[in-house]
Amino acid sequence: MSDVAKEWDRTTINGIAEMIVGGGTPSREAPQYWGGGIPWVTPGELTGLQDKYLSETADTITNAGLASSGARLIPSNSLLVTTRATLGLVALTKGPVTTNQGFKAIVFSGRAQPDFYYHLLATLNREIVRRASGTTFLEISGNQFGQIEVPVPPLGEQCRIAAVLDTVDAQISVTQSIAEKLSVIRSGLLSDLMTRGIAPSGRLRPSPKQSVALYADGVYGLRPKAWRVGLLDTFARRGSGHTPNRNVPSYWNGGIKWVSLADSSKLDRFSIEDTDKQISQAGIANSSAVLHPAGTVILSRDAGVGKSAILAEDMAVSQHFMAWQVGRELNNVYLYYWLQSMKRSFEGIALGSTIQTIGLPYFRKLRVTVPPLGEQEEIAHRLRLVDVDLDRTRDELAALKSLKQGLAADLLSGRVRVGTGGQS
Repeated sequence: MSDVAKEWDRTTINGIAEMIVGGGTPSREAPQYWGGGIPWVTPGELTGLQDKYLSETADTITNAGLASSGARLIPSNSLLVTTRATLGLVALTKGPVTTNQGFKAIVFSGRAQPDFYYHLLATLNREIVRRASGTTFLEISGNQFGQIEVPVPPLGEQCRIAAVLDTVDAQISVTQSIAEKLSVIRSGLLSDLMTRGIAPSGRLRPSPKQSVALYADGVYGLRPKAWRVGLLDTFARRGSGHTPNRNVPSYWNGGIKWVSLADSSKLDRFSIEDTDKQISQAGIANSSAVLHPAGTVILSRDAGVGKSAILAEDMAVSQHFMAWQVGRELNNVYLYYWLQSMKRSFEGIALGSTIQTIGLPYFRKLRVTVPPLGEQEEIAHRLRLVDVDLDRTRDELAALKSLKQGLAADLLSGRVRVGTGGQS
């Protein structure tokens, strides 16, 4: 905490705590200890928690369960910190709770504002891990936990800092909720459009239950009779890639973007515009790498199995990818979304213990459903509209999380002051 504002006092967690409380687990063999009115928290319930307050728990215990174990009743506005196996997750208590032994709970003294220390402790994961020990799993002792150094700004400033960070957290929560809803909408629309398509009326075809006469049964189940099903190789030229010799510097950094497993996080975002590595013309000439044209649809067949994208410009790919250049009867955007709809199937057939892999013979036999070209284009257009909204929302969410991280670093250290006349 050496960069903490000079005007702020410093102490330890022991110094801001009225007490630090551990937890315990009543015997599972005693039914009378369970199902009472006392919430009992496990570390898993803090994983992915959106709200800073923990309000509900999967299990509850009775007064007899509390008395029979190391669990203790923790009051409202205390801070739960996971200190065993999973380290450094935090939540404030909305009402009295108990926990298992995977926690240390800070019951605050009068000089500490719980919301401020909620945000502060969320940034101290590395220090908690550094002080932890254990062979089976890491755990930080109560003594080591209590000795962690923390700043003590004036109480009013603690409140103002917490209010700023709470505001950003609220924006993150709203944006996260929108992204999750859009993701559900996308999933449902992808399923509907890839199984029912779009009728001449411009609406989804009636489902097979509503009008089975519109459908024929085939390799992918019931699909509209107007659609063809055939080998993907019939409708697109299949290719792959290679890795030039890494020991030859002239094969690398030559301006040709080269998609590899290092770019896995950039896939499933419609198009890929940049790559982690580049190769040269000499790298292509002296390997089995191929320069695929813009618009080529690629699919990862190894780690990250089933992830796909459309090349935004001419690029090469590693041997871990399949690449398809569509013919006249197949729209490349439709093919991208069709591959997206098949992702779970690709994941299911992948083989290999170290790196899951789909072998090349599989793709020689891969069959694709092909609606009339105009219907393909309309399907692709509708899915793209949803993806644009989803990508925009995810980008906003990433920007908000980055903003929160920067604000937390500045405000919790006192590098930027809140409501102190611009002091730094």
